[in-house]
Amino acid sequence: MTPRLHVTAEGPTEERYVNSVLVDYLGGFQVVTDVRSVKTGRKHGVDYRGGMTNYQKARQDIVNWMKEDQKPDAFFTTMFDLYGLPDDFPGYAVARRESDPYRRVAVLEAAFKQDFDHPRFLPYVQLHEFEALLLTDPQKLALEYLDLDHDRAIQRLVKMMSGQNPELINDGPETAPSKRIIREIPAYEHQKTSAGPTVAKNIGIPNLKGKCRHFSEWLGQLERLAETLVQ
Repeated sequence: MTPRLHVTAEGPTEERYVNSVLVDYLGGFQVVTDVRSVKTGRKHGVDYRGGMTNYQKARQDIVNWMKEDQKPDAFFTTMFDLYGLPDDFPGYAVARRESDPYRRVAVLEAAFKQDFDHPRFLPYVQLHEFEALLLTDPQKLALEYLDLDHDRAIQRLVKMMSGQNPELINDGPETAPSKRIIREIPAYEHQKTSAGPTVAKNIGIPNLKGKCRHFSEWLGQLERLAETLVQ
């Protein structure tokens, strides 16, 4: 059997990254991948997707997908940000007491997995948000923002990230990864859905895995899905 991976993304930026990068990448490991943004509501027969302000709505969306596809080759994962995570998320109160971000996200993912009790559910919470991946190599922003003023801004981001672990950038409302990029490149705020996935694609998965330990561990699980079906 060929594993099929269903990804529930927090929003259109993550959804586009999965479609433009991870579908092909995981295909190289014989994993067939699809993605949709988390459902946030329904009105006049239309589903609204993107953004997670309420865990129970996100949970129900994933549960519905699991009911739709109960075959043994179907796997499920998420691409949610730690930044802005709703406070009704499993393990939220316990995780807040952890000072180490890696430990914090481990507590959340363990509680998230336990809440579903599904053998093929592999939850992932990004430290601290998607834009941390871009700060792995801010110089690649130059491929989207070519003028001289942006070059200066990009060089400030490069200097800021020198020797830094992008997954450990804090999640303050003014200092989270996306906020740091927007402070230097205000246009990014309205272009993140298109520019973010493109920049991450240009950075490349090997570089992202080399600098983002938690992201690398998640991808490692997904790369091995075909092996789990033959054991």
